[in-house]
This record gives sequence, structure tokens and C-alpha cells, in this order.
Amino acid sequence: MSTDSPDQRRPLPDRPNLRHLQDQAKDLFLSGGAESLTDAQFEIARLYGFASWPKLKAQVDALEEIGQLKQAIDGNDLEGVEFLMTRNPALHRAPLGYGKNGPLTGVAECRVPWGPPSAERLTMAEWMIDHGSDVHQGGEGPLMRAALFGHRIPMMELLVSHGADVNALWNGYFPIIFAPCENVEPAALKWLLDHGADPDCPRPRPKYAGTALDYVMSTYGRSPRLGACMDALLDAGGTTKHNVPPVFDLLRSRLDRLAEQLDADPALLHRPFPELDFGVTGTRLLTLRGATLLHVAAEYGNVEAARMLLDRGADVNARAAFDHHGVGGQTPVFHAVTQFHDAGLPVTRLLNCAPAGLRNDHHDVFSNRP
Repeated sequence: MSTDSPDQRRPLPDRPNLRHLQDQAKDLFLSGGAESLTDAQFEIARLYGFASWPKLKAQVDALEEIGQLKQAIDGNDLEGVEFLMTRNPALHRAPLGYGKNGPLTGVAECRVPWGPPSAERLTMAEWMIDHGSDVHQGGEGPLMRAALFGHRIPMMELLVSHGADVNALWNGYFPIIFAPCENVEPAALKWLLDHGADPDCPRPRPKYAGTALDYVMSTYGRSPRLGACMDALLDAGGTTKHNVPPVFDLLRSRLDRLAEQLDADPALLHRPFPELDFGVTGTRLLTLRGATLLHVAAEYGNVEAARMLLDRGADVNARAAFDHHGVGGQTPVFHAVTQFHDAGLPVTRLLNCAPAGLRNDHHDVFSNRP
């Protein structure tokens, strides 16, 4: 047994074991660290931040019960869920699911097992709602998580039929409609729009300002479904702060319209666009600010757009602008090679075969201007 002082408190493990804690108290008593087993249990409780042994034991019992509930949910064990939540209705508010919003959120996510919601899963969600789970927990946590993927639409239908709000702000700042935008999921997005979601998200919030169109254009995922998401939002009357028609058409893969604009104004091919404050990927925060159309095609993995731009004479080594910190100056290939899962490899190969050839000078992106 460690001789740690109770003032040096430890966090309780995620899955604490009462027998292990009892053994700790016994070891403390036998080593002479406490005058009685009761005193030793009190010291162990203090070590983990509890005022008494009964309070520590109650917390351990609660966590064990929560663990049993999670196991039943993950196993689609409806009888187990009903038994546990009927025996202890407080479990309807247990810290489970994304953001610990609640068990219903965990059910709606359909993460374990992964896949579309089964009939058992839908029945479980409905039973939980009917018997005390708050469909609005976490600020529509269940609906937000269900809306991340199109194959979860049956769960979305169930939640909305029980009063879930498609225009809510999850946790007070994240519009529900942003969930399918983040994952570039047009089916789930269109479902929300068809059921009354406002594409312009007018409710004030402390984070993630802007419309759904702004958000889907700036999400970190790269998918050929981006154009379908943008079209769904436009069809629903959505607007965006990014009034840059050639970039807009490129992102929608409307290359016919992009070609018409280039025919009318060939200078667009080489023009930098300082207003592009999006185009980040994961933890790479460098945007497309001051970049060209070829940079945009490279960032979004649009091989056909990149090929068309190169055929028209786009500069494969064109530099984006530098910011006031001296960061920038990257060429299009930088955006291609910094994608998740090598998603930019096809564009990288195309750029590498361009007649002008690539210059290997991208250290300048992270240094002062040359």
C-alpha cells in the first residue's frame, strides 16, 4: 500500500473495483497506517476525494451499474436495459454517450455495434424515451449524433417524432444541421432540411458562427459528396458569406460553369483570393487565404478541376499569399499532400506530372518570407 497522504488525492479510475479498494484499506490497516479498519477505509475514501467510505462505495456501485448499462446498450440487450433502468430510473441521466449527454445519446449514435440502427436499437430508444429519457438531453445530443450519417435516418425519424428539435443548438453552440455538414453527408442533411431545419442557422451562439453553407465548405473532411451537400442547402434557400462564384462552382464540381467563367475572364486562372478563410484539414490550420483556384482544387481533391486548370495554363508553382506573421507562400501541392489517409495522392500525382514541374520549396510555409 502506498503511503500517499490524503492531501495528495487521486482520481478514481474509470472502472473502479470495490474489492481492490477494500484491499487497499486492509493493507493500510495491517501496515500500521491506521488504528482500525474503519479508519483505514476513511483514509482511502479521502485519498480518492470522498468525505466517507459509504460515499466512496456508493460512487463505485453507481459506476458499476453505469458500466452494466453501457454493456447492455452496446449489446443491443433490450431486456438488460429495461431491467437496469426500471430498477434505477436515475440511469436515464447517467453520464454516457457523446459528451456524456446521456444513455439515449449513446443509443442514438449506433457506434457499438457500428451500422444502421437495427429494429432492436430503435425499440430500445423508444422504450427509453417512453420511460424517462429526455429526448433533448445535452441540447439534442441524440439527434445531433444520429444526424452524422445518412444510414441513421431511421433514428432521426424516431427522435423527431418524439419532439427533437432540428433547429436546436447542441450544447448551446452547435446547430444540429452542422452535424451532417461536418461529415459531408447529403442524405442526413437533406432529411433535416425537409423537416424544417433552417440552412442559415440564425440563432445567436458563442461559437461556430455562420450558415450551414459556410460550415460545410470549411469542414475538415474531403468527400466527392460536398457538391451534393451544397446543392441541398442552396435548394433550401441557404446563403453563404463566400460570394466567390468560381470557387463556389469548383467546390460543387460544376466545371461547365467554371469553364464559362474562365472563358469570360481568363485572369481568374491566376488570381489570388484573399477572402478564402477556409480549407483546413484536421490539425493543419493553414487556410486557402490568398490562394488560387488550383490551390482550391488541390485542397479538395478535385482531380478533374485541377486537370482543367492545368490544361488552361494554371501555374503549378503559384504561391499563396503570406500573412502578417510571414506564414504562407505554399503552392498547390502543399494542400494535396496534407490530407487525411493520402486522399490528396491523385492530385499530387497530377501536379507532379505538370510540364512546369514542382519546386521543392515548401519549407517557406513555416518560415518568414524568402
